[in-house]
Amino acid sequence: MIRKHFAGFAASALALAVSAQAFAGTVTTDGADIVIKTKGGLEVATTDKEFSFKLGGRLQADYGTFDGFYTRDGDKADAAYFRRAFLELSGTVYKDWKYVLSYDLAHNAGSSDDGYFDEASVTYTGFNPVNIRVGRFDPDFGLEKATSSKWITAIERSAIYEIADWVNGHENGMGVQASSVIGNMAFMSGGVSAKDTNDTDGESVKQFNLRGVFAPMAEPGNVLHLGLNYANRGLDDVAADARIRPRLTVRGVSTNGGNDAGTNGNRAVFGGFQGVAGDFDNDSAWGAELAYAMGPFSAQAEYLARKLKADRAGIEDIKANGYYAQLAYTLTGESRGYRLDGARFDAIKPSDKQLGAWEVFYRYDNIKIEDDNVTVATATREVGDTKAKLHTVGVNWYVNDVVKVAANYVKAKTDGITNTAGDDDGDAFVMRLQYAF
Repeated sequence: MIRKHFAGFAASALALAVSAQAFAGTVTTDGADIVIKTKGGLEVATTDKEFSFKLGGRLQADYGTFDGFYTRDGDKADAAYFRRAFLELSGTVYKDWKYVLSYDLAHNAGSSDDGYFDEASVTYTGFNPVNIRVGRFDPDFGLEKATSSKWITAIERSAIYEIADWVNGHENGMGVQASSVIGNMAFMSGGVSAKDTNDTDGESVKQFNLRGVFAPMAEPGNVLHLGLNYANRGLDDVAADARIRPRLTVRGVSTNGGNDAGTNGNRAVFGGFQGVAGDFDNDSAWGAELAYAMGPFSAQAEYLARKLKADRAGIEDIKANGYYAQLAYTLTGESRGYRLDGARFDAIKPSDKQLGAWEVFYRYDNIKIEDDNVTVATATREVGDTKAKLHTVGVNWYVNDVVKVAANYVKAKTDGITNTAGDDDGDAFVMRLQYAF
C-alpha cells in the first residue's frame, strides 16, 4: 500500500514538473503563427494553412453472438475483437501536398509481409479542381465504401461488397487516382492500381476503377445522389483465388485479427474456386448507387454485378450480383453529414452533448452467385445458384463527436447452401463501442 501511494505521488510530481516547464517555456515557429487543437485528436496548423499535422485514430471494439448458418454445427458461438484499431497521421505540406498514414494495430488491414497499413498515400491538390493521389489506398467504388467505417450506418457494410471484395480492396498494392468535384454538383474519380499478385511472368495484376456521381443536392439533410461505378482487373496467367466467401456481414465468423468463432465459424464458399494460371481472363464489376436525405431521414441503395470471365476450355464464367436498400432516421432530429468531395455520407453530430444523437435503421441485402462449374451436389451445396437474404435492424447512439455505440440484429436466410447441420438460416447480434479521435 505504501509503495502504491508513493508511486502515485511520484507520478503526480513528475506531471506537475513537466507542466510547469511547459507553461514556463516559449513556443516559437520558423514561419507563420500556429494554432493547436485538441478536440478529437491533436492538430497543429499554421495560420496561413501552408502546413498542418494531425494525430488521430479510431478504436472499434466489437462483440457478436450468432448461430444457425453462421456456425458449422448450428450451435451458438461468439466473438470479441477489435474490428479496427487505427493510428492515423495526416497533414499538409506547402499547402498543395496532403499525406495520410494509417496503421491498423488490430491487423485486420494489410498483412505481415507488407505491413498492416490501411492507407499510406500522398495527394497533390495543385491542379485544382483535380486531385492526384498516389500510394496505398482503397480504390473508389460505391457509396457505402466511400463512407468512412466510422460513419456507416450499420456496423458492417452491405453483403454486396463481399461478392466482389477486390473492387475496393487495396490488397497491399499501390495505385494512382485522379478525382475532382465538378460545378458543386458532381464528383468523378478514376484510377489504376498494381496489386500484390503476379502472373507467371512476375507482372503484377492491374486494376482500373471509375466512379461518377451526380449530386444536385449535396448538403447535410438535403441530399440527392446518383452514381455509377466500374472496375476491371486482368487475370491472364494469374492463379487467382476466385472463391466467393461472404461472412454475411457478421465479422466474428472469421476475423483477420482477434478472437472469432474459430473452426466453427461458417464462412462458406457460395461459388468460385482457387484457380491456377490460365483459368481466367479478367474480372469485372459495375455498380449503381442512389441516396436521398431530407432532414433526419435518409435512404440509400446500391446494386453490384460481377463477371469472372473464364479463359480455359471446360470452365464456365462465374457471375454474381446483389443489391441492398436502407432506411434510417435520427430520432433526435440531427441530419447525416454529407461531403461532395468523395461523394459520401459523413458523421452525425449530436446537438445535445448530454443526450447525444439517436439513430434507428433497417437494411435489406440480397445476393446471388451463379457458378455452373458446380455440377455435383455436396452435403452443404446444391447444384445451381446460391443466394442469401439479410434483414438488419439497428440503433446507433452518437454519444458525442467522438464516441459512438451501436447494436445490430441480423437475420440471414440462404438458398442452395447450408451448414453441416443443414441450417439455411441464422441469427446474429453484434455490438460496437467506437472511439474516434
